[in-house]
Amino acid sequence: MLRYSIILLFFTVLLSAGTCRRQTNEYVTVALPESFSTLDTLTSTASDSAAERVRNLMFNSLVRKNENFEYVGELASDIVTSEDGKTVTLTLRDGVKFHNGKVLTSADVKYTFDKLFESKGFKSGAFFDTVDGKQIGHINSLETPDLKTVVFVVGRPALKNQLLSNLVAIPIIAEGTAEQQKESPVGTGPFKFVKFDQSQNTVEFESFADYWEGAPKFSKLRVKTVTDASALQAELQTGGVDIAPAPSNMPPDTLKLLGEMANLKVEQFDGSNIQYIGLNTTSPPLDKVKVRQAIGYAIDRDKLIRELLSGQAKPASSILPVGSWAYSPGTQYDFDPERSKALLKEAGYKNEPIKFKYSSGNAAFNSYAQAIQSSLAAVGLNVQIETLDPGTLRTQLAQGQFQMNTGVWIGGNQDPIFLKDLFTTGRIPGPGVACCNRSRYSNPEVDQLLDQAINEIDREKARELYVKAWNIISGDLPLMPLWYPANMVVSNKRIGNVKMNPSGDWTFLKDVTIVN
Repeated sequence: MLRYSIILLFFTVLLSAGTCRRQTNEYVTVALPESFSTLDTLTSTASDSAAERVRNLMFNSLVRKNENFEYVGELASDIVTSEDGKTVTLTLRDGVKFHNGKVLTSADVKYTFDKLFESKGFKSGAFFDTVDGKQIGHINSLETPDLKTVVFVVGRPALKNQLLSNLVAIPIIAEGTAEQQKESPVGTGPFKFVKFDQSQNTVEFESFADYWEGAPKFSKLRVKTVTDASALQAELQTGGVDIAPAPSNMPPDTLKLLGEMANLKVEQFDGSNIQYIGLNTTSPPLDKVKVRQAIGYAIDRDKLIRELLSGQAKPASSILPVGSWAYSPGTQYDFDPERSKALLKEAGYKNEPIKFKYSSGNAAFNSYAQAIQSSLAAVGLNVQIETLDPGTLRTQLAQGQFQMNTGVWIGGNQDPIFLKDLFTTGRIPGPGVACCNRSRYSNPEVDQLLDQAINEIDREKARELYVKAWNIISGDLPLMPLWYPANMVVSNKRIGNVKMNPSGDWTFLKDVTIVN
């Protein structure tokens, strides 16, 4: 606390001395807490939450989620499902243009999905099931009867909901632009790409005057990657950064101090994303369920939220947000160190080391990870911390080269379909499968229940199946939900109309204003 106070005092002195770098009224600079691997999130081979935030600035999808996590049209003005549930017809909005001036048509949608499936990248996998080692596509056909109509025909009625869920993540690109998306992206979003400094991980944008929902209220946007918490404090204090949405690399106590600065404000919004601990169920000693359960009972989440997070989160008992129609708390892991010790004894734990990996440069992660390490040590677990750069960590998680990790799932956890991605045997990363069962958890009963739930048209029956599946999963504990982080936003007081939605994405940036 003392170190952060000294740093903030130093920069306050700089401000009073007149050394602040003031932004011009045309520019808004936003901080990204993690580096990203690509500008092209359509055909990339790995999950990258930082790249997805940048993607939201440049692109739109056919479908988006509203404030109640329901699927509604984005580039589609209307969505109609046939009586047999196998045909989903989308009507495209009028007056939508790409950044290169081309008017959006159904041909662009067809082109986007052709390129998506040709790439066999990370996002394409969501449109397939693996059966007996073979991939079976959800979409039987994609038809474009006219310039404004796109028709998806799915293999069975229940795949309609899965289709809509998957469409949210697919950025629609203009016909013929697939190759240039890697270096000079072209979308329909509120901001138009200008340049990318890969060495600095900085992207420049300009407001898209012809944006179909109305152009942003300022002319230029800069995304600056600032992975170090102290550096981000400096940038905010000196005006090098105007706004830091959900600064996951910044400790909560620092956020409170920044809110007391004359030129800054800190706002808190409810969040639906999930902070978690992932456990590799194939790596001893975590291959024993009682060891994993012991970890669950050893962590006092209420205390961590109160003392380390300054109340900037709510405890979680499920991957799904509480507002989800399929929510169920499942097995409750209330703080119980004596029960944790008893479980370790029953499991025959012999002080085997457990490697705990997470992203380097993230002060917030580091703060609570060390507290968790201490809690686990108190019950007799030998946990060793290792921090890695985000790219290396993503690779190692996909390859199963970890035992424990911590991270946050952004957006995907709002739909119960995500349970299939996280916990079914067919989603264990490997040849042809990029996501998302990093825990390598496999339970045939769970596989069956989630398959039935996804294929069930009756929502109440589907809910019962999801609840049964989560009861089993939470008991086996391949992944422990920690809390739903609040969406914190630090901004210069010259920035107005900051309203971040529960998903924590960056779509709100198009609506911020510059206060004179």
